[in-house]
Amino acid sequence: MPTIKTKDGTEIYYKDWGAGQPVVFSHGWPLTADAWDAQMLFLGQHGYRVIAHDRRGHGRSSQPWDGNDMDHAADDLAELVAKLELKDAVHVGHSTGGGEVARYIGRHGSRRVAKAVLLSSVPPLMLKTENNPEGLPLSVFDGLRASTIANRSQFFLDLTMPFYGYNRPGAKVSEGVRQSFWMQGMMAGHKTAIDYIKAFSETDFTEDLKKIDVPTLVAHGDDDQIVPIVASSLKSAKLIRGATLKVYPGAPHGLATTHAGQFNADLLAFIKG
Repeated sequence: MPTIKTKDGTEIYYKDWGAGQPVVFSHGWPLTADAWDAQMLFLGQHGYRVIAHDRRGHGRSSQPWDGNDMDHAADDLAELVAKLELKDAVHVGHSTGGGEVARYIGRHGSRRVAKAVLLSSVPPLMLKTENNPEGLPLSVFDGLRASTIANRSQFFLDLTMPFYGYNRPGAKVSEGVRQSFWMQGMMAGHKTAIDYIKAFSETDFTEDLKKIDVPTLVAHGDDDQIVPIVASSLKSAKLIRGATLKVYPGAPHGLATTHAGQFNADLLAFIKG
């Protein structure tokens, strides 16, 4: 399997398909690079080089005990970009991956970045605080931690219902999609899965967003039950200079899967625009 070894010895798995301008994908919690297959195939067929990696502790990457935080995620992404000698890259991040993209630009700048896409992403801050009253209370994330510790396998399977909006009246449930999510989630290290609940919920990306100086698409479904749009993308679009906000009516958190055709077309149009 293709991997790079980071400065601290962590092996990061990645897949690298096609040729042309690079489009780099950062996945959400607790998934893997495979969550982006629909987008990678589509863009690869349209003449782009598509790259996706498994974040440290996830999927086929190694599982270090420490370093399960957004700074390490951003630095690992920077090492991958440098080792693959990528330039003029479009960075696409979903959920926690959107935080990774924001922190990557915040820490490493946009010298190698052409555009950015934050899809259903956690920035600027998910946790409810005095200055962020729209966020979710700490008890919600404590519940996620407790469920992950008690029965991670069942929790990940149950999580697919709100993640893809399958719990909504009239929703067409795909058992294949649910099983794929479960399989990817179970590939993550147990400690990694727990640590990243803190990482995606308590990391404040406000200053990172202010540093983004490339054309940026902020996209979100307005029926996202995992990362509510009012506490995330509606704020992010205002913090990023010149950002374009795209709201998908009735779409869930996992809209890259449930609304793949629509999102793929919008993604291609943004990259070309």
